[in-house]
Amino acid sequence: MSPVAVIITIAIYFAVLFFISYLAGRKADNQGFFVGNRKSAWYVVAFAMIGSSISGVTFVSVPGMVAVSGFSYIQMVIGFAVGQVLIAFVLIPLFYRMNVVSIYEYLENRFGLSSYRTGAWFFFISKILGASVRVFLVAIILQWLVFDPLGVPFILNAIITMLLVWLYTFQGGVKTLIWTDSFKTFCLISSVVLCIYYIASNLNLNFSGMVATITDSDLSRAFYFDDANDKRFFFKQFLAGVFTVIAMTGLDQDFMQRNLSCKNPKDAQKNMITSGVMQIVIIMMFLMLGVLLYTFAAQNGLFTPQDVINGTQQSDKVFSDIATGGYFPVIVGILFVIGLVSSSYSAAGSAMTALTTSFTLDILDAKKKKEEEVVKIRKRVHIGMAVCMGLLIFVFKALNNTSVIDAVYIIASYSYGPILGMFVFGITMKQQVRDKYVPYVALMSPILCFILQKNSEAWFNGYQLGYELLLLNAFFTFVGLSMLIVKKKS
Repeated sequence: MSPVAVIITIAIYFAVLFFISYLAGRKADNQGFFVGNRKSAWYVVAFAMIGSSISGVTFVSVPGMVAVSGFSYIQMVIGFAVGQVLIAFVLIPLFYRMNVVSIYEYLENRFGLSSYRTGAWFFFISKILGASVRVFLVAIILQWLVFDPLGVPFILNAIITMLLVWLYTFQGGVKTLIWTDSFKTFCLISSVVLCIYYIASNLNLNFSGMVATITDSDLSRAFYFDDANDKRFFFKQFLAGVFTVIAMTGLDQDFMQRNLSCKNPKDAQKNMITSGVMQIVIIMMFLMLGVLLYTFAAQNGLFTPQDVINGTQQSDKVFSDIATGGYFPVIVGILFVIGLVSSSYSAAGSAMTALTTSFTLDILDAKKKKEEEVVKIRKRVHIGMAVCMGLLIFVFKALNNTSVIDAVYIIASYSYGPILGMFVFGITMKQQVRDKYVPYVALMSPILCFILQKNSEAWFNGYQLGYELLLLNAFFTFVGLSMLIVKKKS
């Protein structure tokens, strides 16, 4: 696929996106930017949230990771669905009852100002790193497809990428994102379904033949119960999925900002459960696509799963190399670009809106100011978020690591763990804690987790700590807060 064709595809996509953004956000005020004026229809939010949860990392990395991990990722996704049920019936009623704009206001009401700021800062650090990793992946692929052939340096790529994200979110915030993400979800689902169709057709497979090819493949093993030391062990992945989604969705300003835009808590609950079920279906399609890609590559002598394991073929390039390599009609390459751009920019746009909201309201405490002042602060912060994410993308490029799906979850394990521990303690315990010492507990927990992760194999007979680091991190925070309980005077 030529660089010019890629550029035209992206230009047409963004023209439609900007048009939707203009229509949805032209009359948005601060409440529209932050919570969509709490008038969003739940089914629209549910559909839109798929585009946010399925990032460019998922779009590119999940099909490629089938070579190493098979379908084991589905174990974690099942955990996601269970976690979303818990969010729907525990956290959503709590946040609606408190009528919060930023969910970290709960920590201030429960513990005090230091806890509130600690939660907000941990979210900010985690979100800006995680979102930048996701955008970095799409920037790298666009560099391979477009900018390298045209001789454009990566730094200009990063600037253009963040400028586009900033342009379509700066006016309407959540009110805009609900509708732009719905459009992007449609593009994402259409692209993966049609890519599966064209690749299966090229392999001369009808529907039953495609299913048989996938189920007969050694790459389609989904459940691992035999080795507790394996990172793919079912209960490790399942429990990690449950608590990861509670932390990365239920305690994430980005995703909860959308839920809080629904008209009432019941609608928000419908949205959460519906999007959880749909996510399982869509992730399964990505895994199926992965098997078909490796089947096609092997039949045409391109590469094998063993090449990915050996490191001679990058897993994150499997989908892009085949989809844009001229092996299929040009529509497959166009669908790949649309799916990649829609998934990646969706995650980046929603992250930038959430970061702007949290930094403006939680860290700068602008909610106490007048409407006009908040608008000025919010717009400056929004520009600052775009600049920070652009700089981080360039740093990731300097580190030269494109295998990023693990990086996203590792970042989440270290940074969302203290937030999860604070919320669990606040909801399950009635005691008050010494608020001023909470930041020290939140900092010590990730440090202890890092020490354990580095030494787990030596200390625990070969046991490898994986995504369950999040749970361990939350546990350390919970224990630390228990040591700060204020004893009542007798």
